[in-house]
Amino acid sequence: MTDGLDLESLRPDRVFDGGDLDCGSGLVLLIRENMLPVPVGGVLEMRSRERTVRDDLPPWCRMSGHEYLGAVVVDPTTTRYFVRKGEAVAAEAAALEADKRRAEEYEWRLRVRASGHLESTAYCRNFSWKAGQPASFEEKDAHPSSVELLLGSLGTALATGFASEVSRAGLEVDDIELTVKGRLGNPLAHLGLGDGDPGFAEIEAKCFASTMADEGAVRAAWERTVERSPIAVTLGRATRLTLKLAIV
Repeated sequence: MTDGLDLESLRPDRVFDGGDLDCGSGLVLLIRENMLPVPVGGVLEMRSRERTVRDDLPPWCRMSGHEYLGAVVVDPTTTRYFVRKGEAVAAEAAALEADKRRAEEYEWRLRVRASGHLESTAYCRNFSWKAGQPASFEEKDAHPSSVELLLGSLGTALATGFASEVSRAGLEVDDIELTVKGRLGNPLAHLGLGDGDPGFAEIEAKCFASTMADEGAVRAAWERTVERSPIAVTLGRATRLTLKLAIV
């Protein structure tokens, strides 16, 4: 970090908002992308609401040949980070392309074991979770069914994705909550008691966002969330998927 530099009055060559992304969830790709148009010796300002960036950004700058200039705390949730671009312009572009290729080729993996009566356990990275039956019609079970986990994946993907989108857009949203429901084409086919399609006939998710921010900007962030969600896009190809946003 450069001592004696007045970061408050520094005029960056480019500014972008990283929202609440951390360095492991795509932030480095965004930093590299936004660094490209900055001239050598110029300054990139990144605004972030993710606490881990304060520890992760300086060593990344050292490894990438850039100079970490420091940070300015705007408020309890937002920090401005300043990076001076190093001389390795060609290396920066090549590194960005290499990062993009790795992201494009990334393959998510997990393993699953039948671990008990009407129970399986999934293992992924440093996580594990239990699932019950493929589909359950009971009011209570020891573990969620696979059907519920699928609906939960859609809901959590949209909730977390939407929170990140509004954060990057600088929009204040106090609360985000979703309801998700789905109906199978023919549940009896799943049980072997009838013919037909056991898959989802329709799925509906409704997001409730509490905010005083500009409605058009909030809805645009929601649309970006839906368009960029791997889960929502995949389910939209497979069944009738209805996604709604209610601003309250």
